[in-house]
Amino acid sequence: MPPQRFLFFLYFLSCLNVFSQNLEKTRRSLTAIKISNPPKIDGHLNDEIWKKSKGQSGFVMVEPGDGDSIPASHDTEVRVLYDDQAIYIAARMLEEHPERIMNQLTQRDNLNQSEFFLVDLNTYDDGENQTRFIVTSTGTQADARMTGNNEDYGYNVVWDSEVFQDENGWYVEIKIPYSALRFPEKQDQIWGIQFVREITHLNSTYVWNYINKSVGEPGQYNGLLKGISNIDPPVRLSLYPYTSIAVDQFDGHTYFNFNAGLDLKYGLNESFTLDMTLVPDFGQTAYDEVELNLGPFEQIFGENRAFFTEGTELFNKGGLFYSRRVGSTPIGFNQAQAELLENEEIIENPDRTDLLNALKISGRTDRGLGIGFFNAITDEEFATYRDTISGETRQRITEPFANYNIMVLDQRFNKNSSISLINTNVTRSGHFRDGNVSAFLFDVYNRSNSFNFAGQAKMSNVNLPGQNETGFASELSINRTKGNFRYGVAHEFANETYDINDLGISFINNYNNFSWNTSYQIFEPEGNYNRYQINIYGQHLRRYKPDLAVNTGFGGDFFAMTTKRFAFGGALGMNSEFRDFFEPRAENSYVTYQPFMDMSFFISSDYRKRFAYDIRSSYNEYFNSTHSFFNLTLKPRFRFSDRFLLIYEFQYTNQKDRPSYVDQSDKMVIFGNRDQRSIENSLNGNYSFNTKQGLNLNFRHFWSTARFAKDGFSKLEENGDLTGIEYEANAENNPDANFNIWNLDLSYRWQFAPGSEAVLLYRNVIFNEDKLSYLGFNESLDNLFARPARHNLSLRIVYFIDYNNIKNLFQS
Repeated sequence: MPPQRFLFFLYFLSCLNVFSQNLEKTRRSLTAIKISNPPKIDGHLNDEIWKKSKGQSGFVMVEPGDGDSIPASHDTEVRVLYDDQAIYIAARMLEEHPERIMNQLTQRDNLNQSEFFLVDLNTYDDGENQTRFIVTSTGTQADARMTGNNEDYGYNVVWDSEVFQDENGWYVEIKIPYSALRFPEKQDQIWGIQFVREITHLNSTYVWNYINKSVGEPGQYNGLLKGISNIDPPVRLSLYPYTSIAVDQFDGHTYFNFNAGLDLKYGLNESFTLDMTLVPDFGQTAYDEVELNLGPFEQIFGENRAFFTEGTELFNKGGLFYSRRVGSTPIGFNQAQAELLENEEIIENPDRTDLLNALKISGRTDRGLGIGFFNAITDEEFATYRDTISGETRQRITEPFANYNIMVLDQRFNKNSSISLINTNVTRSGHFRDGNVSAFLFDVYNRSNSFNFAGQAKMSNVNLPGQNETGFASELSINRTKGNFRYGVAHEFANETYDINDLGISFINNYNNFSWNTSYQIFEPEGNYNRYQINIYGQHLRRYKPDLAVNTGFGGDFFAMTTKRFAFGGALGMNSEFRDFFEPRAENSYVTYQPFMDMSFFISSDYRKRFAYDIRSSYNEYFNSTHSFFNLTLKPRFRFSDRFLLIYEFQYTNQKDRPSYVDQSDKMVIFGNRDQRSIENSLNGNYSFNTKQGLNLNFRHFWSTARFAKDGFSKLEENGDLTGIEYEANAENNPDANFNIWNLDLSYRWQFAPGSEAVLLYRNVIFNEDKLSYLGFNESLDNLFARPARHNLSLRIVYFIDYNNIKNLFQS
């Protein structure tokens, strides 16, 4: 089946016509004027040079309405200039009530409730890939790479902006150097461009070029920026040397650490950029939100390392790149414990591999071909054993030298479609596991943007000592993408040997799933609602080998936002019995969970007010069973002033009588009825002295207990049923758990120069895990504080160096 399906994809793609959009006649255009003396970037639009450019206004509403002209009281005008160094943008934004402008001070990439001006630049005018620059009314900068509707705020470049306010409104000046952009290598540049003004206190958003929300994606409605020609951009070379010093105190021991390294960005030409990190230091990355994990799958964590979040949109296509694999737990970490000899103890077993260096090259040609190459090398790691009698030590390698590679080719066409080829490869030195995955993707819209055809064909190859495993997976979907009423169907397939987990993340394989959906939504306000959407969906999940039904379900959900920015919604679903092939941890075995109903709801109040809140809850009820699940999340927030915001979150989870894996004994899989309760408290606070300096507090305490009923043990039968047995849990095989973790980060961040910053961080961590599941919250907290705490104080300084500034300095 897999080979035929792959050929079907190729045949399907070859039968597609070359689609094109008829949007040119509705696109506005703006001509940039070349200058020799740049304006002073101070927010005051009084430089004579600005008069060379003809201002353009005529903004129209995109939210909540559709195409209404901006009122004269809030007229907005933009101008664009350029030289051989950068492009310059000025915006004048009138406001009849300037005291109502929301001026919340925030740090970079955090807009919160400030009003803002936004520029989208698509230097290839391909309808999808663009760079976003935002300046708030208080002067905070934000920048992101856009791929479709996905915003990647991990993308950070160096550019300049200033704002000014008076009794007539507010003004912004922006300088975007060519080093912050990638563009075709040709004489005359024609770029896609969009300007957006967010008037937060009016709950309104206006755009320069009209966006039809009912058809296609916003990036396909950019206007045109013309006039940029014969530019001679400077060398795009930026250096980010860093130094860090840290003192770590734990259990009576104090450790000092000093690091220095370098990040580098080099423009290979106008279109392609090389990013490198040499001797990387990730000591100040945010902590992972670790939880008690008793399931068959690993816990997924977000990426907090800047190098792996910035400009990675090409490498993330197809979902084959889980960046936390690079520098993750050694593949032999768990095996090291199992290989203890008599009278031995482990004195060292690193749970992370060290990243030695990494680089990525990415860009796009003038014909819309995106090319990306990623490479990273990690160091080898060892577990160290000591004989408790002789004192002799030995080592066992847990992770060899490893090389990680990604190669991507992504061809955009017709400003709404793409086809992609991707290959990922992990090679480990010696007789260890290697992995290779290749994928073909297509994402095609028809001429009127009313239908989307998307699909993937992926092949994995895992090379184990003496064994090779090849797997295949595919996806195909057809969706109506125009109008209020929409619908779609999809199919997903993977055989039993599909495995991308050397560099990707995939929990399950061996499936053959079908799904459908239909929805109705509005694009203009109706009555008291600015937006609402109703969805109905269904699914039928099957095992590929053997061919068995896993689950059939259907349901619906609803979302609405009122004119007062109060949002609410919910979901309700009904499901047949569910055959879980992964909870038993045994090949070709499954446990059957009873049919169930799942429901959820949420409400979210207006964030513009000083006090706002979010409430979310979900509940699952399993029929003919005592098994149930309940979750409640409360998230109030209070803005004490324009400088100080505090957000508290409380989350409570209670799962009762869940049939769960316990152990395997004499070819018998043992289950037990588990009660699991979790309480999480977190606090996030931000105090901004100005847009360049601020204090940030992040605190999280997570407590969870899992307790198995003494008379609730059973054995798993071949048909997925559970039969009660007598099972004695002792100190060695006790499945109960009591998990407690405390994290506190307090940091001071100072951007002392463009692209340069100093961060002083204090970190406090306490962790405890035991079998005392009968303890209450207070007793468990006392046990946690009885454990030694880890205190860490670190200072990291990064300095931005532009090669051109150094060159000009020496020349002068």
